[in-house]
Amino acid sequence: MYAVIETGGKQYRVQEGDVISVEKLGLIEGETYNFDKVLMVANDADIKTGSPYVEGASVKATVITEGRGKKIYVYKYKSKKTYHKKTGHRQYFTKLQINAIHA
Repeated sequence: MYAVIETGGKQYRVQEGDVISVEKLGLIEGETYNFDKVLMVANDADIKTGSPYVEGASVKATVITEGRGKKIYVYKYKSKKTYHKKTGHRQYFTKLQINAIHA
């Protein structure tokens, strides 16, 4: 059984036991979170799709940790000018373990 959920403007395909990293949710480690924006739930034989969300479906997850990702450098310059600009960015994330899928 798997489901497709939406969070942080992105879609994730999840199964029970999966560990995923999503946009920062601002939760404490060990806390449970319930995703109610479920786009699709698939069992062995049948598939339920929503328009846009499946009614009554939810995915439960436990927060493993929150942190920041690897640093990404952005370098801008203009040729034949003396313009150079280097900046960096580290994206915040929440790491979750999927516990249960309810259809």
